[in-house]
Amino acid sequence: MSETMSSYIIAITGASGTVYGIRLLKYMLGNGIRVYLTITKEGWDILRDEAGLYWEGGEDEVNSALRKYFGAAEETLRYYHEDNLRASIASGSVHTDGMIIVPSSMKTVASIASGVASNLVGRAADVILKEKRKLVIVPRETPLNSIHLRNLLTLSEMGAHIIPAMPAFYNRPKTIEDIVDFIAGRILDALYIDNSLYRRWGDKE
Repeated sequence: MSETMSSYIIAITGASGTVYGIRLLKYMLGNGIRVYLTITKEGWDILRDEAGLYWEGGEDEVNSALRKYFGAAEETLRYYHEDNLRASIASGSVHTDGMIIVPSSMKTVASIASGVASNLVGRAADVILKEKRKLVIVPRETPLNSIHLRNLLTLSEMGAHIIPAMPAFYNRPKTIEDIVDFIAGRILDALYIDNSLYRRWGDKE
């Protein structure tokens, strides 16, 4: 793998809005960014319900299916099962530029905020935090109770960038894709990745 290629971890967890994760994944792969992907069991369930995407089998089989679906090369997309705590992204010695949890369930938020790394998502996020790398969390829950808010505040105070899946409407979205692209674009902005996925405030139509 090229050492100069930017690389990010994308985690899809058990909250509605998996389409945001898929859109971000497609954008990154289409723009020469290496992606390490992990999906929780609940994330897979919702992906199947919301997007009709689901592949069974071991890591090698799922990797093959994902690369075929996204048209990605082996060196640009690597999937790890959520139980694989021996994955490369479970170690701080393996460099990545950051991690995006999109969407993030409140269970995942609570796990990271309390330091409980019970699966690869939690462990990878813990690594990102301890190595002072960029962690973007896209919570998808409403309404939020006080426990949710406290956990999100804890993560924000630790340096995580909290980007709720709250689309704007000043850009006058006409399709669901426009709404999804706004959130994906804001995530990319937080990572300082150039994009033109949405019309910015003040831009002419």
